[in-house]
Amino acid sequence: MVERVAGPLSRPDDWPVHAGISLSLNGMGTFDWDLDSGRLHLDAPALDVFDLGPEEYDGRPAGLELRVPPTESLRLDELISRALRDGSEGCGAYFRVRRRDGSLRWTHLQGVIRRDPAGRARRVIGLVRDAAQELADSAARHELGALRRVGAGVVESTTAALAHARTVQDVIDVLKQSHGLAHLGASSLVMGLLDAGRIHLVAEGPEGSYVPGTRVTRTDEAYPMSEVVRTLAPRFIESAQEFADSYPTLWPSIDGLGINSAAYLPLIAQARPIGALGLLYRDRIGFSAEDRNLLVALGSSIAQSLQRAVLFEQEHDLAEGLQQAMLPRRIPAVPGAEIAVRYRSARLGRDIGGDWYDVIPLPGGRVGTVIGDVQGHDTHAAAVMGQLRIVLRAYAAEGHEPATVMARASVFLHELDTDRFATCTYAEADLTTGVVQLVRAGHVDPLLRDTDGSCRRLPLPGGMPLGLSAAFGGLDYPVETVELDPGQTLLLYTDGLVEQPGADLDDGMQWLATLVRDGPRDLQRLADRLCEVVDARGGEDDVAVLLLRRGGTRAPRSGGRLYQRVAPDDAEGLATARHMIRAAVTAWGARERSDAIELAADELITNALLHTDGGAAVVVRVLPRTERPEPEAEPDGGRTGTGRRLRVEVEDGSSALPHRREAGESGLSGRGLLLVDELADDWGVESRGSGKCVWCEFAVPDRPGR
Repeated sequence: MVERVAGPLSRPDDWPVHAGISLSLNGMGTFDWDLDSGRLHLDAPALDVFDLGPEEYDGRPAGLELRVPPTESLRLDELISRALRDGSEGCGAYFRVRRRDGSLRWTHLQGVIRRDPAGRARRVIGLVRDAAQELADSAARHELGALRRVGAGVVESTTAALAHARTVQDVIDVLKQSHGLAHLGASSLVMGLLDAGRIHLVAEGPEGSYVPGTRVTRTDEAYPMSEVVRTLAPRFIESAQEFADSYPTLWPSIDGLGINSAAYLPLIAQARPIGALGLLYRDRIGFSAEDRNLLVALGSSIAQSLQRAVLFEQEHDLAEGLQQAMLPRRIPAVPGAEIAVRYRSARLGRDIGGDWYDVIPLPGGRVGTVIGDVQGHDTHAAAVMGQLRIVLRAYAAEGHEPATVMARASVFLHELDTDRFATCTYAEADLTTGVVQLVRAGHVDPLLRDTDGSCRRLPLPGGMPLGLSAAFGGLDYPVETVELDPGQTLLLYTDGLVEQPGADLDDGMQWLATLVRDGPRDLQRLADRLCEVVDARGGEDDVAVLLLRRGGTRAPRSGGRLYQRVAPDDAEGLATARHMIRAAVTAWGARERSDAIELAADELITNALLHTDGGAAVVVRVLPRTERPEPEAEPDGGRTGTGRRLRVEVEDGSSALPHRREAGESGLSGRGLLLVDELADDWGVESRGSGKCVWCEFAVPDRPGR
């Protein structure tokens, strides 16, 4: 019942009211409830109605809990609170009181609500009387009809809540949290699902009520749920004695729980049993015909929702299994790196997305990492994802540069018999140097976590999503080159990690950066933490996460190389090549010679673009002490050394060999190789099939300097 905490206001001068002698003689008592102080006065006849002595009542509504059962108290609280809110002048209700001998006796309450000039309820004054003899009267029958309508409303409200349940656990949560069961008087419930002739318990009763050996039971065993599944008829147990007599195996385990009645209902859907529901009561003795009809209707509604939830879970598991089968079964060990991957699907029936990740070992100690998302949330999206993952992996393993890998994957998706497109980010990392080349196709920007825990966004220029770029002729994907220091972590993820309904994407990325910054240092625990947050948020989209952390400082090994293709009149490709060289110079400890290396490399690239027709391929790598390739034509013959050397190679399709010459009268040409000869420690030309390679080398320290 509603209880008001005592406030600073004093009680009315005429509080409490006093009953007349005639009221007392007719078994009627009075009550006076001061809503400001919370005090509820009951005179002696009123205390007799509640079967309470003066010493047993403390003057507060909570003091009546000894006599008013919880179900009746809940109903009274709702009726009186509604009258106080809607401006009513009075309120009345029939309810039951538990006497000292344990019997329930009908009682009637009638009150007048006194309000202040502003309309606020201040006081409730009225009568309370024994109404046991009035059940046959029309007024009492009308009240009982209202109670039955309340029960019908409970079934309706519970059914409406169950309509939103998608999983079996959702159904259980609705029933346990619903006020409907409280209105019907049930203190707890048990539920079992039928599978292959056995009942599997999915919801237990009150804490401490689990009976050993009942987690899985057969339908022919002597348990109430087994009985209702076997007979397809409800079982109403009206007293503790009946419970003990009917189920002697079960009763000793629940005897101490105070259960004195129960209703077990078969859950039937499409004319076949799918399980059983048990409602356990502490304050009910007997079930009327109306009670039984309401409970049977409730069981039918629960059965339909439960069957729908089971089908949703089965379809979702099928779709999720399809997607999991198409994701990499294991992540390869990558020397010099630590990698963590996670995938979480949205638990929305069979909805499943096309999110994926991949890790691709590449020659020369390099590694390719992929994160992507195919449009749609169904099994078709998962199937397209599987094909696209395999194709992208194949193009990367063939040795194509990152931009070519992305462009070819886009053409494949466009030519595939599908209307889906995909967003993707591909990163190719040389872990010996820390140089990472990234390409973005309509995907969210990655994040970079530094060794001190700080986290920032890496804005990438990017191109159109895969499939769309091929359809609209936009296959040029810019390549961004960054340097990954030892201990730094690259975070690739799908948009389900940062997108939330009604929130801006930038806000979501800032939130993620903060989460990563404050997250665990351990990479696997950090990945788990990100998924835990997604699960707690209840996101409606799939999430894939890939974390790549570069290991400690190591000297570059033979074979570590960076590659960039520059087409004729490709200003963006030329800028990318220059950026790649600048990052490599810094990563490989040649910062003090960066100006000379960049200038010499720029001269070689410019010569190839000006004097040949097919563009140029630029390769940058470090040669350890043990690797000193001999030039095949025109070495400078001068400056050689025995330490580590940074080598820049520019390959073109022309077989004509360059040579040094004096600058012309204008002074605008003829200086390229002279400049390279002055800047580099060594240079030369090598024949490459139908073309050639012009190279230059620079001595660098034995260990990278950062």
